[in-house]
Amino acid sequence: MGEAFYVGENQTVLIKQVGELLKSRKLSVGTAESCTGGRIASVFTSVPGSSAYFVGSIVSYSNVVKHKLLGVSEAVLDSYGAVSQPVVEQMALGIIQVLRCDCAVATSGIAGPDGGSPEKPVGTVWIAATFKKDVVSKCFYFEGDRQQVIQQSTDMALRLLLELLGQE
Repeated sequence: MGEAFYVGENQTVLIKQVGELLKSRKLSVGTAESCTGGRIASVFTSVPGSSAYFVGSIVSYSNVVKHKLLGVSEAVLDSYGAVSQPVVEQMALGIIQVLRCDCAVATSGIAGPDGGSPEKPVGTVWIAATFKKDVVSKCFYFEGDRQQVIQQSTDMALRLLLELLGQE
C-alpha cells in the first residue's frame, strides 16, 4: 500500500516546477478532488515550504459535498453526472471561492476497478484548472489499476495548471 503514494522522480520534478512558479508569482492554490481522494493535495504538501502557496483542499467524493461545499449545481449533477466537464469546472471555481485562492485544480472520474459504464468507462477522468476566472478542462482516458489512474490524474492536473499559467 505504501507504494501507491510514492512520488516518483518525474512527479517530484513536476510538483517542484509548479511550486516554484506559484511561489515566484506569489500565487496561492487549492484543490477540489473527487477520484484522486486528496492525492494532489498530498503531493503539494510533500514539498518543504509549500505552505507559501498551497492553502488547502476539499475531497468532495460525494455529490452532496460537491453541491453543499463547492457550490456545484444540483441540476448540473443530475443532468451530466459527477464525471463531467460542467461539474469539474464548477468544482474548480467553487474551491477558489471557498479557499480564496488564486488558482485551483479539480478532478472527477472513475478510478475503478468498478463504477464504469459504456459511456464513461473506468479510467475516465475530467480535470479542470482555474486561474482567477479562467478555466480549462479536459477529459482523459487513463489505463491501469486504481492507483495508476489516480497517479496519472494527479500528474495531468499539475500539467494542466502549468499549461493554464503559461508554463507548458
